[in-house]
Amino acid sequence: MNSSNASADLNTEFNADSAALQAALQRQRNAFTAEGEVTLSTRIDRIDRAIDLLYDNRHALADAIIDDFGSRSRHQTLMADINMPMESLKHARQHLKQWMKAEKRRPPFPLNLLGSKAALEYQPKGVVGNISTWNVPIGTSFGPLAGIFAAGNRAMIKFSEMTPATGALLETLIEKYYDADECIGFNGGPEIGAAFSALPFDHIVFTGATSIGRHVLRAAAENLVPVTLELGGKSPVIIGRDYSIVDAVERILQGKALNCGQICISPDYVFVPEESLEEFSMHCERYIGQLFPSMRDNPDYGSIVNQRHQQRLLGYLKDARDKGADVREINPANEDFSQQSNTTKVPFALVVNPSDDLLVMQEEVFGPIINIKGYRSVDECINYINAKPRPLALYHFSHDKSEQDKVLNHTLSGGVTINDVMMHVSSEDLPIGGIGDSGMGNYHGIDGFKTFSHPRAVLRSGKLNIQKLSGMLPPYGEKVEKNIRRMIRK
Repeated sequence: MNSSNASADLNTEFNADSAALQAALQRQRNAFTAEGEVTLSTRIDRIDRAIDLLYDNRHALADAIIDDFGSRSRHQTLMADINMPMESLKHARQHLKQWMKAEKRRPPFPLNLLGSKAALEYQPKGVVGNISTWNVPIGTSFGPLAGIFAAGNRAMIKFSEMTPATGALLETLIEKYYDADECIGFNGGPEIGAAFSALPFDHIVFTGATSIGRHVLRAAAENLVPVTLELGGKSPVIIGRDYSIVDAVERILQGKALNCGQICISPDYVFVPEESLEEFSMHCERYIGQLFPSMRDNPDYGSIVNQRHQQRLLGYLKDARDKGADVREINPANEDFSQQSNTTKVPFALVVNPSDDLLVMQEEVFGPIINIKGYRSVDECINYINAKPRPLALYHFSHDKSEQDKVLNHTLSGGVTINDVMMHVSSEDLPIGGIGDSGMGNYHGIDGFKTFSHPRAVLRSGKLNIQKLSGMLPPYGEKVEKNIRRMIRK
């Protein structure tokens, strides 16, 4: 086949897939319009089916993720990709009746004395598009559904092409548990992702890299589609002088070990009191050895998602070494990682006091590498963080309330956990979202319900015609002038 024919076939396939996306959106929008009021029972039924899908197929889904990664802890998958979205869905189901109630508002004087009533009523937007990501492919597909379904919407989901086995299974399962006019999933490469982003949804939520988020935002802007972006960034950690280094190391590495650092809120660089740098490094080596006595063939120690990302991480380390940085590999069993057959694992590494010209300090790590920076005063840490793009998360270890307040009041980030890492996202009553380069908008719990709802202002007027009674009608004269002077005053 010549190149022109191949190009024509590719365009035909893309156009067909793009047409399928548009047809699916139109089908869902027609069904939404025909449905009218989306009752509490309908919303709960859709949430229940999402819970059933995840629970009934949890082991098959874990197998699919292991297939995509080559090696990934089944236990971590069940915790992060199955349990967390199930908790979001169950939380929404439990609180939905309360969330759906109209919020009473106060009409202005004298309307409030003449029988008028005001309220904010949360109305479904319609069809919400969700572009999920590869590192937590099930969680980012089903976590947002808690808010989307709770708000009464229908959903279209685009799965990541980097986890094809998981995406294929999810597409099949959604077809089994839902009518296509309620929820439907799509797989495909960047071209399908671009076509999906360009659809005139009523809202779109994207989880992924900041660079791709900019493309999604541009595409959505053409149709004035509101967008929620859950992106990434280099999430910093500050360890206060009053906090135990041993305890901080354990909590930080417990979070960093999840999916081998391939989590958007994973701690990226750690500020340690300069006199404690060696102590911190020593305890890192000890604790990693305790968690993972071996790594290469250990199913608890996960692979990097693919060879491209493995080489990216190895490139960061080579760049650091070439520039004279202090790079300390943590390889408890001294295994040869160059002899891997079906996995793309990278051992843990510390980069001690890295300079800002290193790639590992310029790019989000998204892997088992921790940058460690010594500091003299907390002000140094705050100034450094504020000079960088806003992170998706920030972590501070200190029992000193005044120091906590100083860090909180003088920095900006998506979310914060004090004296631990990553735990704020496990609270269903707290929103998930970034700021600046780390994202915009929120979902999770009631904030997700509100994000995917239209807050509709409703004023029900009383029986009396206030305009007529006030005399504020043409022809204007002295009475109106007098009333205006009484109204407009300091």
